[in-house]
Amino acid sequence: MSQEVDSDLVRRLAALLEETGLGELEYATNDWKIRVARPKTSPLLETNMNTSAATTHTPTPNKEELSPEHQNDQILKSPMVGTAYLTPDPSSPPFVKVGDKVGQGDTVMIIEAMKVMNPILAHRSGVVTEVLVKASEPVEFNQGLLIIV
Repeated sequence: MSQEVDSDLVRRLAALLEETGLGELEYATNDWKIRVARPKTSPLLETNMNTSAATTHTPTPNKEELSPEHQNDQILKSPMVGTAYLTPDPSSPPFVKVGDKVGQGDTVMIIEAMKVMNPILAHRSGVVTEVLVKASEPVEFNQGLLIIV
């Protein structure tokens, strides 16, 4: 049984996407779900979009733009779209800074997505050699966050 799309809901979700700077948003009930996402450079992704919103920020360098001496497994990548926070709260020091030793599973930053604070854990043990994002900066899925060697 086919249902008609609630265009008002799509517009409200697209506005929320624009307002929050998120890359995509999914809303579901028991009977249906809807996904609203920003367009990507891939033509395949563009053809699968429910709707789009203009990008309002310039993301920090992704793995393709990093210097070649960094191996892919050294780059901690964002598991989600959201806003990166380098400190647990505005008056605290950063979770990590360049030169810090971290263990696999240590919290290295927080990404806020849909008003939920998600701890981001080190994917490996090592030394932080570069922080690729700034505090309160929007991040995309799979974007490089830290380099740990």
